[in-house]
Amino acid sequence: MSGRELDVEAMLAGLRDSVPEGHRSGLIALCGRPNVGKSTLLNQLVGEKVAIVTPTPGTTRNAIRGVLTREDAQLVFLDTPGLAKPRTLLTKRLNDLVRDTWAGVDLIVLLVDVADGIGTGDAFMARELSTISTPIVAVANKIDRLADKGRLLPVLEQLSGLLGEGRTFADVVPVSAATGDNVDHLADVLVAHLPEGLRLLSADQVSDQPEVQLAAEIVREQLIVRTRDELPHSIAVTVDEIRPAEGRDDLLEIDAVIHVERDSQKGIVIGKGGATLKAAATEARKELEVLLGSRVYLTTHVKVAKEWQRDPKQLGRLGY
Repeated sequence: MSGRELDVEAMLAGLRDSVPEGHRSGLIALCGRPNVGKSTLLNQLVGEKVAIVTPTPGTTRNAIRGVLTREDAQLVFLDTPGLAKPRTLLTKRLNDLVRDTWAGVDLIVLLVDVADGIGTGDAFMARELSTISTPIVAVANKIDRLADKGRLLPVLEQLSGLLGEGRTFADVVPVSAATGDNVDHLADVLVAHLPEGLRLLSADQVSDQPEVQLAAEIVREQLIVRTRDELPHSIAVTVDEIRPAEGRDDLLEIDAVIHVERDSQKGIVIGKGGATLKAAATEARKELEVLLGSRVYLTTHVKVAKEWQRDPKQLGRLGY
């Protein structure tokens, strides 16, 4: 046996010793139609922000991993984009990402918005999932927004039958991702459906999303909040690196490039006298300083990448 093999065995032994008997772990995909609260629930489960949250449907573009580590279990969440009609190459690629994610996880969580009511989009998602053998937990989200609490039980009964004949959910759990109501119970339910196993990631890790991607997403979030009625899906943001400022130990420099599809959109992002971009950059900088634990000097540039959502080469350069 080589020295390398001995090191691997020692590492595995250490991992086994660090978790109690019966420890559970696994990959969990969060899915649902756009804007049902997947990113909000992910942040609530993990205990801090790892995914952007906006009022605009369809703003999640990456299978972002968030990690909840407990003494008895480690849950690794993937927040997938909602399935949508493939009107652009970007949408098609995001749909493919969702289905690939479903195929490689231990458990699937299907979120529905009970305040909005179970609709055709939820039924479509359930049909897509019904052919998959992976266990599925249904989560009835936004119970805090139900004006008539008596509606909850009928909605839960309707949700329970959404997979159709011959297939049932492993569990059905009502929650409010926004307020955190019943989210701890949901975590317990998810743990119960995971296989026994060692931790997949280190105990202090809350996400494996690179910091440059997180920084780009925070900037995009702030821009979407300010332009959601005009061009939210036409905005992409890239950050190549986060670097220490020269001669400074207390300052990080971040250069964010904002990509839009047309010249007219550039003016919308910048705003009158630069007000929109300045406000978005200021809020993004404040949030990044908290997340990164350092002062941040953030610069922004807006570029036109014509019809980037339909161009394979540009989609590749932008990370999709």
